[in-house]
Amino acid sequence: MKTVLLVDDDHDFAELACRIVEYLGHDACLANDLASARQWLETQSFDHIFLDFMLPDGSGLHLVDEIRAAGIRTPITMVTGHPSVKSALSQLCHDGLNYLTKPVDADDFRNALSPSKNKPKRTESQAHFGVLLGESAKMKHLYKMIERVASTDANVMLMGESGVGKEMFARAIHNASAVTGDLVNVNCGAIPKDLIGSELFGHEKGAFTGANAQKVGVFEQAENGTLFLDELTEMPIEQQPNLLRVLETHTVTRVGGTKPIKVNCRVISATNRSVEDIATNDVLREDIYFRLAVFPIHIPPLRERKEDIPLLAEHFLQGLNKKGNSQYVIKAADMSRLVEYDWPGNVRELKHTIHRAYIMADHDDHSLVFDTNFASPFAQAKRMVEHAQLNRTPIPPQAGTSSRANAIQVATPEMKPGKTIEEVERELIYQTLESVEGNKTLAARMLGISTKTLYNRLNAYEGETQS
Repeated sequence: MKTVLLVDDDHDFAELACRIVEYLGHDACLANDLASARQWLETQSFDHIFLDFMLPDGSGLHLVDEIRAAGIRTPITMVTGHPSVKSALSQLCHDGLNYLTKPVDADDFRNALSPSKNKPKRTESQAHFGVLLGESAKMKHLYKMIERVASTDANVMLMGESGVGKEMFARAIHNASAVTGDLVNVNCGAIPKDLIGSELFGHEKGAFTGANAQKVGVFEQAENGTLFLDELTEMPIEQQPNLLRVLETHTVTRVGGTKPIKVNCRVISATNRSVEDIATNDVLREDIYFRLAVFPIHIPPLRERKEDIPLLAEHFLQGLNKKGNSQYVIKAADMSRLVEYDWPGNVRELKHTIHRAYIMADHDDHSLVFDTNFASPFAQAKRMVEHAQLNRTPIPPQAGTSSRANAIQVATPEMKPGKTIEEVERELIYQTLESVEGNKTLAARMLGISTKTLYNRLNAYEGETQS
């Protein structure tokens, strides 16, 4: 562990830099000008100094001269948000004095603090297995599992919520494996039922109407490589015996063909369903599960590895900055909000949020501008349902109502002798509206009436109140 001094007058950047340094396992001290930095240096020694080029009371280079004149050989990294001085800094820097230009991410600090490791700035091609980013304990555990299974030819089943990056994990396993073939991706939920056999196993010319040429199936395309079957549990169960036969015999027979063709590939499947859901809802044959889940891997949701959020957010921003030839940054306060949010849509939702904030970025202070509420419409609807279920009793399902409407529950109106039907109806309407936070369309579906009827009722109640 190292003791690091950060000298920068940009309070948002300084706070974020301190958090990154502490996240990397080091102690961080902060100074916002040269005077404060001199006070720190008089009372404490440091293993590394990050020093802004331009400070309110002078240039950071003046402090460098003072430090070197005092015989202090502490490594110093100059930091600037002004690209125009980059060339000048590169000429001034030498052994023990390096430079960084903002925006700066966790890998920049890691490389500066550990120069002996000679690690370049992590990019997409230098991520774990070329595609995965994350340094949390859970991600490191997954890296070990990938390394273990990559040395075998075992089939892998990836399980996790939507948006956790199952396709990226499939790519990581493929990259880590000693294979010569390609990675072939297939979304089982997107294939029409009558074309599943043709897509997976191929077909001969004239096998069916429209088969004007021979087609090679994905098992053959993935020869000596990896076949990724995404959304496996969305494949109709009556189509699964054909898949089982291929997994058992390692041969395919094209639709309309008679000759078995040997195939050799690892099969990686993925589903967002839990094991309990798979077992109880009859979406996957048990024998196929055992064939495909030889080595199951559960990918944790982003909310269970929040320490990876700053790294992922900076990675997404780097890609956008590179593409747009810009240098936007994420303010420390916004980064804290990103870390605190639960991200029900996981990494996919985080990437979407960063992209939107980039589009809305403030051109004056070169920072991203985020919405006041990160929650997507889907997350808001889910939260409404969960809120409505608290201390409520269900309304019986009615014909024509949606399953979502039936899933929401409302309190039972208080029934007392002497209450009229109109009073009970009025109370039920208001309680239903409260349970869905005023969504009149959803409330009408729950009540089994049209939206127009609901509006008529509400207008009548309002008229009664005014009279």
